[in-house]
Amino acid sequence: MLIKKINEWFACPGPVFSGRNVGFYGEYNDLIKATRPPERRKNMINKGYNFYLLHLSKQIVKMKKVIIGIVVALLVIFVARQFLYPKKTETSNGGQKPEPEGPLAISKNSAAFNESFEKLLNSYFSLKEAITDYDTAKADAAAKALAGFADSLKTDEIKGDSTGVIKQTAADFAGTISGSARGLAGEADLTKKKREFQLISEGLYNLVRTVKYDRQKLYHQHCPMAFNDNEEAWWISNSNRIVNPYLGSKHPKYKSAMISCGDIADSLDFSRAKR
Repeated sequence: MLIKKINEWFACPGPVFSGRNVGFYGEYNDLIKATRPPERRKNMINKGYNFYLLHLSKQIVKMKKVIIGIVVALLVIFVARQFLYPKKTETSNGGQKPEPEGPLAISKNSAAFNESFEKLLNSYFSLKEAITDYDTAKADAAAKALAGFADSLKTDEIKGDSTGVIKQTAADFAGTISGSARGLAGEADLTKKKREFQLISEGLYNLVRTVKYDRQKLYHQHCPMAFNDNEEAWWISNSNRIVNPYLGSKHPKYKSAMISCGDIADSLDFSRAKR
């Protein structure tokens, strides 16, 4: 009867601190007292107590392993969630991603600045036409006029530049244009004039983008064979039609056959740009 009762206790699954297991030792003690003589009671009770402690310790170890496993699993889930679903940071624009910073923005320029810039542009177009026609005398006159307009460009009339960075940058590009224009007028060789014209064109392209000139749409055009049939160069035009000033109308090798050679590398239209 005792052995059967013990087997029932230890075969019973369930939590180690259930009501049945907690009362195990007391029930076992009562059973010993009812079925065994006094001389054997103490010895059997001690053995039963030891057996109970061994059983209890094994279940405690199992529960520790289960708890540790649960904790580790929760930690893994937490770490994985941080990587897979990072928290969204609040922004000042209603939670949306901030837009990347673009070029320095300015307000619409004054009438005085636009007037001075138009004079610079017109003298550049006159120079481009003279280079295209292989007219060195006209090119020299246009270059000298361009240098004067670049020197007198009213960069102090640029608006929306609280730091002065745009004004200074514009003045630097205007200085590059002026220096190269004077260099062009001082060159006798037409190829060297074209080299200076290339520098003027790139300076003007950067100047237009800096001040965001918005009175007309301009085009940054490209020739892949401006010098020695393998050196590329660029120029500015107020038309999307290609009229190549580097190959021109009187090229010693191609004559006028390559005057339309080239492509549009960029278009500059700040009339709709945000200010």
